[in-house]
Amino acid sequence: MKKILPATLFVAAALAVTGCAAPSDSAVVYKRGQLQQPQTVEFGQVVSVQNVKVEGEKNPLLTLGGTAIGGIAGSNIGGGSGSTVGAIAGAMIGGLASESIQQGVGTKNALEVTVRLDRDGRMISVVQDGDLPLVAGQRVRILTGAGTMRVVPM
Repeated sequence: MKKILPATLFVAAALAVTGCAAPSDSAVVYKRGQLQQPQTVEFGQVVSVQNVKVEGEKNPLLTLGGTAIGGIAGSNIGGGSGSTVGAIAGAMIGGLASESIQQGVGTKNALEVTVRLDRDGRMISVVQDGDLPLVAGQRVRILTGAGTMRVVPM
């Protein structure tokens, strides 16, 4: 029991720290691999801006960690065959709870921005973080490249 508790606390702390590192979906944040890469620039006008929610992603390693912690915690319940049943139930509950927490914590608000392109009148829609002020009628630049598309004010 004395060796199990520190190991459980260590795994829980590692999961908590790992779960906090979320990539940015901001139009003004670039990943290191996107530096010095060419982007195509188009111009257009915002047609609409809608609030949307981006669902959090599940990380299999965090789910596995939650399952392990639940199994360890559950095995401390009862004695003999009771600890085996507790371990199985604890693992199931720990895994499900871990997935649920990951999805809930990672869910964030974002904007779906619909833009009419000047070049050909075509309409596009981009979902990105809501950290830039964008409103219908606003002139914008659309930056495309390195696997991303961004809508930024002029």
